[in-house]
Amino acid sequence: MKKVALSEMKDDLSRFLRLSEKEEIVITRHGKPAGVLIGFESEDDWFDYRLENDPRFLKRIEAARKSLRAGKGIRLEDV
Repeated sequence: MKKVALSEMKDDLSRFLRLSEKEEIVITRHGKPAGVLIGFESEDDWFDYRLENDPRFLKRIEAARKSLRAGKGIRLEDV
């Protein structure tokens, strides 16, 4: 993870956007973390990010896990 001052990033945003495809970049303001720049190499990466951060999807995953813990589910071997 790379740290970059906001003033530096504003001067060359396109370069930092390209760099962010490989690693997250922490944007600092007055030396303190203020945000994160996350780039995507492909549309699949963008889709994965959206899915991993979608509250509706996360609720469905949690409900499925609760169901499995309660013994309600089908074993993979039985599918």
